[in-house]
Amino acid sequence: MIRFNKVTKRFADGTEALKDVSLTIPTGMLTVIIGPSGCGKTTLMKMINRLEVPTSGDILIDDQSIKNQDEVGLRRSIGYVIQRIGLFPHMTIAKNAALVPTLKGWTAEKTQARVNELMDIVGLDPETYLNRFPLELSGGQQQRVGVVRALAGDPNIVLMDEPFSALDPISREQLQDELRNLQQEIQKTIVFVTHDMDEALKIADHIIVLRDGKVEQVGSSEVLIHQPANEFVRNFIGEERINRKRSFGKWKIGELSPFYTQSNMREQIVSINSSDDVEQAIALLEKPHTDVLAVYTNEEFVGYLDQSSLLKAVIAKEEGASSYD
Repeated sequence: MIRFNKVTKRFADGTEALKDVSLTIPTGMLTVIIGPSGCGKTTLMKMINRLEVPTSGDILIDDQSIKNQDEVGLRRSIGYVIQRIGLFPHMTIAKNAALVPTLKGWTAEKTQARVNELMDIVGLDPETYLNRFPLELSGGQQQRVGVVRALAGDPNIVLMDEPFSALDPISREQLQDELRNLQQEIQKTIVFVTHDMDEALKIADHIIVLRDGKVEQVGSSEVLIHQPANEFVRNFIGEERINRKRSFGKWKIGELSPFYTQSNMREQIVSINSSDDVEQAIALLEKPHTDVLAVYTNEEFVGYLDQSSLLKAVIAKEEGASSYD
């Protein structure tokens, strides 16, 4: 657990980036910090590994103040992923990924096993990629390596500072999905900074909304959607997004009895699981050149959905129908 206790950060020019902030970041959950530009979200995150130091107040990790901890040791115990990725261009992917375990004195065998495991998890074949250099990889692949490097030392806490914002929309959505799946497997305490509300609502277990250095609301995406604390939070989320999520966004596809359609091989077909949200299906179908979704349940194909058939299923669900012809 990470706890901020009456933390204020005042810079030399008199700017107050944070103002008497008290909050708790829960263990083993993905917490997103979001707010307008200049609200203090990156400053808040950087205080966790002492890249920024409070002017007043205290930060505790597992009830221990970080004031008295060695900075180098603290930072090596916390994973860090940044927007610019930060891979060393003169080092191979293997050496980039092994950096923290090497600094922590791990054996070569243990380090290699950990790196190989993580490369497999993020979808990069170790034999194919470990001997390459960063510039030989795409932006999305480099960012995956950045995640591997952050996790290689097996930290309990991982900080992610707008890690996907520089990527193209397709790579960004893929990495959001992969991060969500990865977190279900590793159960780390992840602190993720973003300015994108859709990204926050998609990946977060826990959301902190900041404005002008103050906390406006803390809670799950469900709490923010159904109980926004004030007009600022409501407007920042957006009325359209709130209404959409309130109506059916969290239904699972498998909770519907879909009007399945026939596929047309000329159309672009994308896969989705029946345990995914209806909102995810709608977002996929709104993408250019994506006309049909192939729905799977436990890796078994069950049928195709297009916008029309999904809409019919949603309407029937809203009307309380339990079976369809």
